[in-house]
Amino acid sequence: MSKKHYPEVSAKPDFPKLEKEVLAYWDVHNTFQKTMDARSGAPEFVMYDGPAFANGMPHYGHILTAYAKDLVPRYQTMRGKFVPRNIGWDCHGLPTEQDAEKYLNISGRQEIIEFGIEKFNAVCRERVTMFEDEWEKIYKKMGRWIEYNRTWRTMDMEYMESVMWAFKQLYDKGLIYEGKYSIWYSYGTESTVSNSETKQDDCYREREDTAVTVMFELNDTDVPTYILAWTTTPWTLVSNFALCVGGDVEYAVMEEGGKHYIIGDAAREKYKKQLENATLVKVINGHELVGKTYVPLFDFFKDTPGAFKIVANDFVTTDTGTGVVHLAPFGEEDLVIMQEEGISWHAPVDGQGKFTKQVAPYAGMLVFDAIVPIIDDLKKSGKLVKREQFKHAYPHCWRTRVPLISMPLNSWYVDVPKFRERSAELNKGIAWIPENVRDGQMGKWLEGARPWAISRSRFFGSPLPIWQSDNPEFPRTDVYGSLAEMESDFGQKIESLHRPYIDNITRPNPDDPSGKSIMRRVPDVLDCWFESGAAPFASIGFPFRNNDWFDKHFPSDFVVEYISQTRGWFYTLMNLATPLFDKKPFKTAICHGVVLDERGLKLSKSLRNYVDPTEVMDNLGSDTLRWFLMGSPILTGGNLVIDKECKEIAKTMRQVIMPLWSSYYFFTLYANAESVKANEIKGSNNLMDKYILSKMRTMVMNITELLDKSHINECAPHFTEFMDVLNNWYI
Repeated sequence: MSKKHYPEVSAKPDFPKLEKEVLAYWDVHNTFQKTMDARSGAPEFVMYDGPAFANGMPHYGHILTAYAKDLVPRYQTMRGKFVPRNIGWDCHGLPTEQDAEKYLNISGRQEIIEFGIEKFNAVCRERVTMFEDEWEKIYKKMGRWIEYNRTWRTMDMEYMESVMWAFKQLYDKGLIYEGKYSIWYSYGTESTVSNSETKQDDCYREREDTAVTVMFELNDTDVPTYILAWTTTPWTLVSNFALCVGGDVEYAVMEEGGKHYIIGDAAREKYKKQLENATLVKVINGHELVGKTYVPLFDFFKDTPGAFKIVANDFVTTDTGTGVVHLAPFGEEDLVIMQEEGISWHAPVDGQGKFTKQVAPYAGMLVFDAIVPIIDDLKKSGKLVKREQFKHAYPHCWRTRVPLISMPLNSWYVDVPKFRERSAELNKGIAWIPENVRDGQMGKWLEGARPWAISRSRFFGSPLPIWQSDNPEFPRTDVYGSLAEMESDFGQKIESLHRPYIDNITRPNPDDPSGKSIMRRVPDVLDCWFESGAAPFASIGFPFRNNDWFDKHFPSDFVVEYISQTRGWFYTLMNLATPLFDKKPFKTAICHGVVLDERGLKLSKSLRNYVDPTEVMDNLGSDTLRWFLMGSPILTGGNLVIDKECKEIAKTMRQVIMPLWSSYYFFTLYANAESVKANEIKGSNNLMDKYILSKMRTMVMNITELLDKSHINECAPHFTEFMDVLNNWYI
């Protein structure tokens, strides 16, 4: 009777079941730890893992990145490297707060305050921990090897203290300041949105809006004279405080019915219908209009000092509209110009995006809902010249999807323009895949980087470590960079850095001899992107611990995330690494593409346009999904379509996984029949051998090209040796 060297296997395997058996074997035999132990003391390969928001279950984008983050360390381990594999969780910020609001069935800033900040933050912490456990289950299901005993969280005290240190370092370097700018604001989250956040996927979405042309009556003229202005945001007209012309732009003075109308001369063609009965009186230069005053469109703020006058600025052209721009504090450039011209202003919009009682007819109305009644009132008063509909790409909140509004607000900023040239220079030394990202999407973004708004009027986050005097007669600002500094000044043990505990830490203002004024914390929390950008050092508690380790592991050898992280995590890593350490944060970066549905839309829970990836793993196996994603062009920057029926994923099972299994089944069947062991067969000409070897060669070559594109010569000897082994053994 022949001796069987191999187990009998089924011709029709249950891959998900087999994967469970493998996972159980790894657990029982502590396989992952053994691979780590086997490389102890070897040269290290460092990969930073971008912290995931622990506020929901992972989608295909997360799964794709996680497979890559497992593939690369395994490959580097095969090459003899020791690869630390700890991960982290982004616990703070809007995603977590929104999940807590949904869970508690409350909504908005005021309801959170009424519920209680302490209780609300406790729910946030609880929800984050719950989702962490679920993510870990999926990671294990995927076969991803992670050091779960070394995970870190942005909400941990040690992490938050490192974030404080980074903030203080930037402040001491003169790179953090408070300013009032008109910045993007989400009334859906009742918080500011940084410029980089408006560049997230699907932020700019097509929207139909109304543009209007209105006329303002000039004061002190011999003939009733009106100047025409155009705007795409009619709701801001209630806060018009100035008009802006181009100093060198030519303006036509038109006459009709004993009245004069002023419009950019080059813009007349666009108003042919409105001016068909008017005749040209003369053409004047924009500078001739500067300083003239006019009658406000509305009476709400008619007594505002220094307002309702014409100014000039080079940004005004006749390319769109009338060549006259109406200025309101809701426009970024508008506010800057008004501040430079000493024009006072009011912004009658509350945190929910609704008009206040200052503009009584529209009080309580969402600004976008007030557009129609505002236009109707302008029409009744005879000030409406033209109304038109247009479609355009408009920024929306990346979390709530409501359209953003630009609001004049106090915020704290990192003065990125001061070091953006150095960031751009350091970026040149990073190996980007695809290569064009270096000088394209990432390089151009760094070169034009603007101030980074880092304060948020929210609740669950690292605090702004800033205390200010509550009496302007005795101004003082203290910024803290460690718990020790705080404990020294406040004379007490700091038990928590979360709100509301940290808000109650106060002390008398040392600069007030009366002792009556108090140092109180600025109530905002930090943008959670600031925290994730601090991950390389905050995850290990630097500079309060592990300093030697950090010095040897920064920058990292490798990072991988999807392409839009050039506006997110990659960008914030650079924004902290450059001013803090004058180094690039990573040496090599893969920017993978986006997973789309058959219509080209990004996969979205709200659209329900994809099958849960865990269902795919349950039905087809994790290895099938892994091969499908890792073998696609998405890892080199292309996009990947996943149909809702997962036909292409199933094709991977038929064309790749099953042939490999069939060859194994074929071999075991006949090897057992003939009592043959694999290592006894050398240089077989069997067609199935060649087929499998071809598949293995393709796989290894693809991985090698992807991982070692920047140093292929170094990899070549290892690759050749590996292929020689494959060629001399039956697989």
